[in-house]
Amino acid sequence: MKALILIMTLLATATTAHAADLLIRKASPHSVDQTMNQLVAAVEGAGATVFARVDHTAGAASVDLDLPATQALIFGNPKLGTLVMQADQAAGLDLPLRVVVFDDNGQTTVAYHAPARLAQDHDIPGDAEVLAKITGALDKLTGAAIAE
Repeated sequence: MKALILIMTLLATATTAHAADLLIRKASPHSVDQTMNQLVAAVEGAGATVFARVDHTAGAASVDLDLPATQALIFGNPKLGTLVMQADQAAGLDLPLRVVVFDDNGQTTVAYHAPARLAQDHDIPGDAEVLAKITGALDKLTGAAIAE
């Protein structure tokens, strides 16, 4: 019985740690607006398509609610996204990619789901080359957004 409890505890801990690894957070030294502007410039400079820039704070204000500065960018590159959806079209639920930039008690934060989540949630091999490319691209683009 003790062995079973130990195994279940280890599995729960591993699952929790793995889930935490699937949400990437980076601190930015800039305001939400400047970080987002730099992200947009990096995305467009890389030849990807910006589909939408969503101002969640403005949306909240439109219904008389307060929300600290929060913006999301929806963007993608069909050369990569199509390869993912060819493996599992349901991945279209998670594509195009999304990055959120928000004010977290005075600290601007950039957050996005790690592409490994696509493998976890869809029928895509975790070692798929396209996921490695998307991982590298997201790291590079968000790195440009927070660069000084």
